[in-house]
Amino acid sequence: MALRLLSLTLGSHIRRRLPIAPKSGFINHFRLGNPGTHRLLHVRITDQDAGMQAKREANKFDESHRQQPIIDEEEQQQPQVIKPVKKSPKTKSNEADLFGHVKEEDLSETYADPGDAAEEEFLSRPTRNFRKLRTKEYARLIKEHLNAHRLNEAIAVVEQRMLKEDRVKPENYIYNLLISGCAKEGYTRKAFQLYTKMRQRGLKVTGGTYTSLLNACANAPTSKDGLQRIQLLRESMLEKDYEPNVKNYNAMIKAYGRCGDVASAYQIADEMLERKLLMNAETFNFLLQACAGDEEHGFRHALITWHKMLQSGIKPDYYSFGTMLRCVRDCKFGSLDDMRDVLNTICPSPAKDEVKQINSSSADQTIKSQSALNPFSANGSQIELIPSSDDNHLELPNLLLPQPHLGSLVSLADVIKPHERFLLLGGLTGFLEHMKQLEITPDIECFTLMLEVIPPTNAAEKQLLGFVRKIGLKADIDFFNILIKKRSMRFDYASAREVLTMIRTAGLKPDIITYGVLALGCRTQEEARELLQEMQAADIRMNMPILGAMLRQGCAQRNFAYINEIMQLCLEEKLKPNESFLRHLHNFHRGCARAIDARHPSTKTTSYKKGHSKFCDKYRMFYEEHGLSNLKLEDAIAKIKERPYAQYKKPNVEGMESLKHEQIKRKTKLRKYIKKIKINELQDDPDPPRLRESTVKQLE
Repeated sequence: MALRLLSLTLGSHIRRRLPIAPKSGFINHFRLGNPGTHRLLHVRITDQDAGMQAKREANKFDESHRQQPIIDEEEQQQPQVIKPVKKSPKTKSNEADLFGHVKEEDLSETYADPGDAAEEEFLSRPTRNFRKLRTKEYARLIKEHLNAHRLNEAIAVVEQRMLKEDRVKPENYIYNLLISGCAKEGYTRKAFQLYTKMRQRGLKVTGGTYTSLLNACANAPTSKDGLQRIQLLRESMLEKDYEPNVKNYNAMIKAYGRCGDVASAYQIADEMLERKLLMNAETFNFLLQACAGDEEHGFRHALITWHKMLQSGIKPDYYSFGTMLRCVRDCKFGSLDDMRDVLNTICPSPAKDEVKQINSSSADQTIKSQSALNPFSANGSQIELIPSSDDNHLELPNLLLPQPHLGSLVSLADVIKPHERFLLLGGLTGFLEHMKQLEITPDIECFTLMLEVIPPTNAAEKQLLGFVRKIGLKADIDFFNILIKKRSMRFDYASAREVLTMIRTAGLKPDIITYGVLALGCRTQEEARELLQEMQAADIRMNMPILGAMLRQGCAQRNFAYINEIMQLCLEEKLKPNESFLRHLHNFHRGCARAIDARHPSTKTTSYKKGHSKFCDKYRMFYEEHGLSNLKLEDAIAKIKERPYAQYKKPNVEGMESLKHEQIKRKTKLRKYIKKIKINELQDDPDPPRLRESTVKQLE
């Protein structure tokens, strides 16, 4: 203990001399630090030799000596610098707004927010306590979100959890999953952003990656954006010397076709032939799909592609027939000269004396003979054709057969509507017979497409319903919705309401699309109110397509009160107008102004002037409520139109439900047999349409 006190005394003496050392120069300073002097002062000796072992053990439990700081005399003599201290506001006990003698510290501790404490505790944690998952488990999470159409959550698994929380480097399989999910949902921009990050991380880009990116281009929100991205992707393939495979070429044809570039789609097919790649049925189906996007010449291109497929020895499948029906419904065949060239190419040149003419009297006989044909038996999926015994039946042309024939050809000059183009493929009977020959059984989706291309008559619809029941197919609500729409578009509103009875007989329930097509027949305010009451009873909320269909009828009837009520409903329900709604309003407003300027007699009545004045006020208020005042029509449409990818940028608000429940979204549509529907008792056509004699001409 004496040695310790001696060393402490000498240490303080040395520290007192150190500040004075610079005045006598560096030499004196180094002399003070001479190791020889320190070597004489510090003597190594053990406690046991000094007899201090017992005292050392006792000092281990004495905290007073260790906690006392050693203060030098020099430090004690230094003047203390007084720093200004910010005085905390003192609370006086006699203030009126305080009760008792509660201190601020007590208040902060008593009323601390538990949420803030939990947040501070979470932020203070350095890392997550959860274990890192394997690639297979991350992929399973992503697949679950993608199957439930939760694309933002699937992206967050990679960008938030893997990269930021778990700090795991995603593999190319994870990126391929996300790119494929973005492609299916049409989130093209995000798909290419993930592709860029994939390349920046040095991950391998596979053929499946290019296929998914091309599918993203096919589902792009605009054709211009899709075509630009396809071109950039093809240039990237050339830079990397990547040779596309058959699936890549098929996806390329699909992308060009959906973006409206039919010529490039056929160039890709020619490139496949040059590289001697095998073209399969999927390739030709995508070519037919590209033809369906060409409204002016698609039907003609589809016929050429169909026979190229047959010449290649490829058997058409279910999707081939479905795509041909889409071409019949949506596309024309262009000029007559080009169509004649196509017929001369795919058909053997017939002798002119063999071409039969159809007159108006034989047309009804043809329709009756078609309705007598029943190409299907009731033995489930087994399809058998029952031949017709009518010798006077005139054969319809069928351009889908391996050896197409013109039959009793109707003049091409008057083939304008879809049901007239469908007759060139054999009509309903010939089309189903061809499917039977190729051992392809149509399903209810195929019959739904055929329902849109058959003649707009009750007789043709009854014939189609008979085929559905004979085969034993289950019909869904979409089939009946198309039937209601078809009857409403030909202004047969009574027959359209009859379909509701058929829906209830089949054991199905109307959905929101059913009420949307029924709204096409609401010609008066009373009918519209009745339909809205039915929707309210069925717990179905009105939407803009339904109100737009009612507005269309109101504008056609020139009913100002009807139109004003539709605009008021739109404002009350806080529904955002779409493009067709604004166009109907604008055209009606402009038509009324032109009629007044032309001094039409109907505009001089008191009721018209009063109704037009109220309509103008409501029209002006409607535009002001939606922020469209003083805007031109195109500018207003551009303002209300939803921006691409806007749905993926909206934050998920806690407590807000999605538009449709996830379980309902993945639920299969209900389908029922229609055997209970008495087809023979359905309403017939009042006046069956006859083919005009001018339409029956010989093909030159």
